[in-house]
Amino acid sequence: MDQTKILLPESELPQQWYNILPDLPTPLPPPLNPATGQPIGPEDLAPIFPMELIRQEVSSERWIDIPDDVLRVYKLWRPSPLFRAHRLEEYLGTPARIYYKNESFSPAGSHKPNTAVAQAYYNKQEGVKRIFTETGAGQWGSALALGGTLFGVEIVVYMVKISYQQKPYRRMLMETWGATCYASPTDRTEAGRAVLAQNPDSPGSLGIAISEAIEEAAKDPEAKYALGSVLNHVLLHQTIVGLELKKQLAMVDEKPDVIVGCVGGGSNFAGVCYPFVKDKLDGQEIDIIATEPTACPTLTRAPYRYDFGDTAQLTPLLLMHTLGHGFVPPPIHSGGLRYHGAAPTMSLLVKEGVIEARAYHQNEVFEAAVTFARTEGSLPAPETAHAIKGAIDEALKCKETGDEKCIIIGYSGHGHFDLAAYDAYLSGKLEDYQYPEERIVEALAEVPDIEPPTA
Repeated sequence: MDQTKILLPESELPQQWYNILPDLPTPLPPPLNPATGQPIGPEDLAPIFPMELIRQEVSSERWIDIPDDVLRVYKLWRPSPLFRAHRLEEYLGTPARIYYKNESFSPAGSHKPNTAVAQAYYNKQEGVKRIFTETGAGQWGSALALGGTLFGVEIVVYMVKISYQQKPYRRMLMETWGATCYASPTDRTEAGRAVLAQNPDSPGSLGIAISEAIEEAAKDPEAKYALGSVLNHVLLHQTIVGLELKKQLAMVDEKPDVIVGCVGGGSNFAGVCYPFVKDKLDGQEIDIIATEPTACPTLTRAPYRYDFGDTAQLTPLLLMHTLGHGFVPPPIHSGGLRYHGAAPTMSLLVKEGVIEARAYHQNEVFEAAVTFARTEGSLPAPETAHAIKGAIDEALKCKETGDEKCIIIGYSGHGHFDLAAYDAYLSGKLEDYQYPEERIVEALAEVPDIEPPTA
């Protein structure tokens, strides 16, 4: 068995997604209607989501079948390979065994098509003509554009303006797959116009882009909205990554001691680690580490509160770690990690101590990315580089202690469209940014004062 590249036979592709809801250490508090403060029902979500995705959002079934049409599309790139990072291990001088589950082999270059394809399919099945969405770094927008073109659904994307400017090739990729892409905030929506009235030079945020997309979807009777992270059904679809990973590790007689991933909203990290969370809750010793930027410290510094998922307060209230729905992040290069909140299930697991969160500065993250590129050859996305930084830290600890741990990196996507960010780092122009505490306090002042339920 070649342990450098571990390939799972196509016949072993998982046929079901794993739903973590029945296995959480405490029940997940429900989303709330902001007008009444009461839990929302399916009828509240029906205007923006197809019914099957609403069912998945609240399902208590541990396993949910993957439709055959979705599996056929998955086979364009799945199962994705698992690599042993021998050269990185040698460079670090660590006794640890480092593996990375590489999701960059999808047509869009990241993990995002795992849910984009599924969401496009379910919308098509229910007769939806077009889907409105938002995107940060552009990975989600391009993935949904792919899903839309494969299933014949029109896609309209609101892309955070600073990412639209930094990453034009992502926009070009979306348009190649037939999507329409706008730099958010725009003057097309009430939400966008309100932001521009206050700040004509706004760099945008995921919260603003979500508001614009939801507003458009709600006005169009033939349209729905799609989200690329945070919600339960999105994280559910991503678990195919961790389920494959389990089978691949078994092929080389390995079990993970450490799993490291990056978190913006939480979808790629959940995909890698959720199938292992139950193992940890059942007593297996696994360190599960979520990494994020110091410029957007959602899991490391934000409180656990009910908040809106968007700036214009159009979404239900979700109980999550939040920097405040009015949070506008600095224009760091990890565009996919600039969201003000984190998935409710992931926030709960961080609160319960099942997942550990760490924050890193840009320069140390890009240093890790360059180290990885120069040892393993693959160029990671800036988001992915946060996971690599965390894994390198863990491997160096093993060097000090002599522990021969198995470390897993959730390699969420490639950095081929992020070379401007690498250029900024290599030329010494990349600046570190620690988000000020006073800005967090200011943003949280607008968060609804709703007490989370006690256990």
